[in-house]
Amino acid sequence: MAQLRSWNASRTTFKFAYYCRSAGSFCSGSRNGFLGGVTEYYYNNVNGNGVSCLKRSLHTSCTGANASKSAVLHWQNSLLSDVRCLHSAAQDKQAQVSVVDRTQHVQSKQEGVKPQRDPLDVSFNDPIAAFKSKTTWELTRAYLVYMICTSEKIVEHNMTLLKIARSVLGSKLFVMLMKSTFYGHFVAGENRHTIVPALERLRSFGVKPILDYSVEEDITQEEAEKREVESSVSSAGDNEKDAGALPQYHVDKSFADRRYKVSSARTYFYLNEATCERNMEIFIKCLEAVSGATFGTGITAIKLTALGRPQLLLQLSEVIMRTRKYMEALVGGQGNVLTHHKTIKDLEKYYASVGDNKDVQQFLQNVTSDKEGILHLFPWSGIVDENSQLSETFRVPDPLTGQMRRLISQISPKEEEMFRNMIRRLNTIVKTAAELDVRIMVDAEQTYFQPAITRITLEMMRKYNKNKAIVFNTYQCYLRETFREVVTDLEQASRQGFYFGAKLVRGAYMDQERARAQALGYADPVNPNYEATTEMYHKTLAECLRRIKVLKDCGQDARKIGIMVASHNEDTVRFAIENMKSIGISPEDKVICFGQLLGMCDYITFPLGQAGYSAYKYIPYGPVEEVLPYLSRRAQENKGVLKKIKKEKRLLLSEIRRRLFRGQLFYTPKGNYVPI
Repeated sequence: MAQLRSWNASRTTFKFAYYCRSAGSFCSGSRNGFLGGVTEYYYNNVNGNGVSCLKRSLHTSCTGANASKSAVLHWQNSLLSDVRCLHSAAQDKQAQVSVVDRTQHVQSKQEGVKPQRDPLDVSFNDPIAAFKSKTTWELTRAYLVYMICTSEKIVEHNMTLLKIARSVLGSKLFVMLMKSTFYGHFVAGENRHTIVPALERLRSFGVKPILDYSVEEDITQEEAEKREVESSVSSAGDNEKDAGALPQYHVDKSFADRRYKVSSARTYFYLNEATCERNMEIFIKCLEAVSGATFGTGITAIKLTALGRPQLLLQLSEVIMRTRKYMEALVGGQGNVLTHHKTIKDLEKYYASVGDNKDVQQFLQNVTSDKEGILHLFPWSGIVDENSQLSETFRVPDPLTGQMRRLISQISPKEEEMFRNMIRRLNTIVKTAAELDVRIMVDAEQTYFQPAITRITLEMMRKYNKNKAIVFNTYQCYLRETFREVVTDLEQASRQGFYFGAKLVRGAYMDQERARAQALGYADPVNPNYEATTEMYHKTLAECLRRIKVLKDCGQDARKIGIMVASHNEDTVRFAIENMKSIGISPEDKVICFGQLLGMCDYITFPLGQAGYSAYKYIPYGPVEEVLPYLSRRAQENKGVLKKIKKEKRLLLSEIRRRLFRGQLFYTPKGNYVPI
């Protein structure tokens, strides 16, 4: 085995060197610079800095005046494929992952050895099942952290107290304190290499990771507002007063700091394009870390606001909602065009008086439809095509004059380029995920961004989810329209033949959304109360399960729909399990998975994973001093879920006592579970 690996590495290095020599013919006049760039990549890659170094070298080196773009791209793709072999070898070496454990895992699967499975207590009251993955010190630390979270004064002033502690103790002692308390409980480690032992332990107890590099800028409210306003207004000015403009999709300084009334979601503020490039590279490193430690079962979470200028998402969201209003006039009813089953002939009748107009005829030719009716008025694939222009895509004919009018406000050439850059970054991330066999979950954000985020994510699904669900969208069930949105997107996936992936959450921006709607004078998008949100969650989940059952009963691939139940509410988890059983969906079907945050609700996650359900932990990581905003949010969130904390504290105390009485104070966790 060792000789085979050595031979493969030599073979890959030979091919790598061959590509280096060949590059001179593509990169006219820059051969020396290219070879220097590749050499730099090779050593950086061995040091674990990832494929992004190579991409930068290629981008800066292949710029000769006579370079063949298509040849360079073809060569670049071939080289990247082989270089990933070198990267994987270097990454495994640095991460110090146990080759023996991995080999045994693969062999056990090949030989058909049945993995360990425990019975599931759906009341989630078994402290042994909940905490068998933890040392007694980790249980004690968790209990201490939860005790602190119940102190309103401490939580309310937690960031101030952390900064005081840092100044009094000094950096070294402060880091030690954090690792012994909040950081150690809620964060897996400082970088993608140091977190590997935590990922391996999770896997040994049947739990998989969703990785998130949780470093955040600790900027003032004034700085946040300044950045948001500047990056949310077009260079042509804000067209909020234009006819048909929707105030919801325009920046307002009172709510420009998107952290306002939000405790559980991280926030990115746009600075420049270079920052977005760095964010892309961070997401790619997350993908590589997941791939190296999870056998293709891991997930990386990303946010679109990290990858581009927020103004572009605002404008695209507004055009989507204006299109819906246009369609309401056309079909005489509310809702998405897809739900009305109108045909091209219906549109031709609508435009009968201007049917001879060439622009109208061209518009009708670009409408997407199938035998069940119209799917889209516009060629939405254009938004993930790096060569299309937003300003030219979203135009509709006036039914009286035939004159084409834009549904999107004017976008400058520079802003068009920024949008293409955002799409390029997302394409790079998703393509990398597909190559590494890792999944991407696009997080939900505020409602004024969400139409654009969902539309872009669905187009990525259509492009990449052809054989399995690589890309997942996130739906917030506290919104009044969630059920209709999910049903519409499920219908689109079915009719266009791609795999649909969805993460269902309750949501993170409720208070902010309500306050903003009231202040700006548009309809409150949020459900009236918690019970209505739970009903929305269960109704949406039940519909997804029903459609999965239909696929299964028809002999089709049930995995064409994949759902993550991302909830800390044990009633919702029970609802999912009971419905799975009642309609004959088993964990082995791999269509339903469950997710909770690291350091929260272990009494739900670990029993699920150990019982053979697909269970995930959302794993934050990053340097201690740079994840303080994240830790502050976790403290705030735990203060708001005292009922859950009360149960977790009770179970923790029960397990600590049991170990003391049984002489298991120095208990060493050792799992033999294989994630589903």
